[in-house]
Amino acid sequence: MAVTTFFRAEALTTETKTNVVRQAWDRLVKVPGGKRVFSHLIGRLAPYTGTMGAIVQELGKGYAKVTLADRKAVRNHLSCVHAVALANLVELTGNIALAYSLPDDARFIVAGMNLDYIKKARGLITGECEIPPIESSMRNEYDVPVTLKDSSGEVVVKGTLRTLVGPKRPS
Repeated sequence: MAVTTFFRAEALTTETKTNVVRQAWDRLVKVPGGKRVFSHLIGRLAPYTGTMGAIVQELGKGYAKVTLADRKAVRNHLSCVHAVALANLVELTGNIALAYSLPDDARFIVAGMNLDYIKKARGLITGECEIPPIESSMRNEYDVPVTLKDSSGEVVVKGTLRTLVGPKRPS
């Protein structure tokens, strides 16, 4: 798949024969500005998530690190990052860690989310997720843990995505 096809949101659908999230990251991370381009493409795939402006910093088998800049668009009336923006960052971080790790014939959907807001979030917020490898597209439920930290390294949110993994539909 040529890099130019990544600019079409439909090229990133979950019903392709390959793991396009892994394929896109592995190609784009090697070029200048590739992380931003990849993050923009994920935002086109999930438009609401794209409004946050989060940037995928690291992505690999079972791991993701995503940053969210503290700016007016994601703040609440208490001058801290809004709870819904934090929930969105938890979901984005966990979803891309899982998506990158899936076998080519698997897809997923979040079935639930648990969030513990530990303290007000201010400054650059970094989401991290680490999960064991997913070896099969067999229908199964996984807990995907995500931690959000502020720029001083203090935990602001602990989240868990309850995610269903299963085989892609035949095309």
